[in-house]
This record gives sequence, C-alpha cells and structure tokens, in this order.
Amino acid sequence: MDSVLIVEDIPETLEFLEKVVRDVFDSVTIHTAMSVSAAHKLVKDVEFDLALIDLSLPDGEGYSVFRELSSKQPGAIMVAATVMGSDGAIVSALSAGAQGYILKSDPVALLKQSLNNIRDGMPPLSPAVARRVMEHFRFTGPVTDSAGTLTKRETEVLSYIAKGLRVSDTANALEIAPSTVSSHIKAIYEKLGVNSRAEATTEATRMGLLR
Repeated sequence: MDSVLIVEDIPETLEFLEKVVRDVFDSVTIHTAMSVSAAHKLVKDVEFDLALIDLSLPDGEGYSVFRELSSKQPGAIMVAATVMGSDGAIVSALSAGAQGYILKSDPVALLKQSLNNIRDGMPPLSPAVARRVMEHFRFTGPVTDSAGTLTKRETEVLSYIAKGLRVSDTANALEIAPSTVSSHIKAIYEKLGVNSRAEATTEATRMGLLR
C-alpha cells in the first residue's frame, strides 16, 4: 500500500482518518481532498492504491468519485468512509463501485480492523454495515422473476440509472432521446413498485443487474 486518497471535508475528521491509515499502513503517501472537485482532480493526476471517500461533501456526493475511480483506476480499492449507515446509502455506494464501507463513528480499533482486512483480501466493512447487508438480502428474499416484467430496453435503462447516471448520460449511452429514457424510468418504477432511484437501485441489485 503506497498511495492513499482521503476525501473528507471536516478538518478534524480528516486528521483523524489520516492517523488511522498511517497506523494501519506503514510509509504510505496520503493525498487529501475536501471536495468532490478536488478529488476528481487528484484522481486524474495521481495513481492510488486505496481511497477512503465521504459520501456527503460541500459540492456534491462522493458517489461520483467512486465512479471516476472505477473508470480511471479500476485497480484502486475504494471504501466509503461516512456516518451514513442507511440501506440506501450502502447500496448506492456499492453500486457506484465501493468495495468497502466503514462508519467513522466506529471505535478506532474497529476502524483499524476493517482496514486491516484489506491485507487478507477481505472487504473492509464495519460490523454494523455487514449486518445491514445481510439483513437487506435476507428480507428482500430470493430473486423472483421481476426482471421478466421489464423489456430489454427497460432493463438496460435500469442498470444505468442504478449506477447513478443522469437521464442525459443514459440517453447518450443508449443512443436514444432523453424523453424516451424518462418514459422508460416511469414504466420501470410502475412495474417494480418503486418511487425513487434508491429503491430502483435496491431492486436492480436484488435482480442481479449490477455487477
């Protein structure tokens, strides 16, 4: 582990995370960013082995940093480092490319243990998050034939919006009009009985559309 990116906008928390990382990984070079825009710039200029990314930042959400890293540096280990422990936040982060999820409110020993898991090839997960993930799949139950209710195009649209792409980006990717994408999204919501992207993401994950 040579190069680490920490994206965090609160100075005291940033300093705390730096110390935790240095305690776990010897002789690492740490780069820090306090905004989404600053993080995007670093991703373009520096190659990282590990990235700890907050989800809520002054100029946007950390999900876009995950997507940028996934695209530009697929070998980097990406971990959400946040206080947000809801199912929606967890699923959205994992869908955006996060390979781990730690809660900054965890005791220091637990945070270090979670990061140490990387050495053993295991995902860095806070115990509370691991339980939420297990409960999520337990209560969503086995995969049904929900995918069969969607057309091929609707399934494609769902896979894109679940990854966080905007309507315009999805339209460009599929080479269709934005209004057509919006119509597909409306149909998807109705067929799956969901009302938001977060719920659609959860359903897409359950259906195995997100890899």
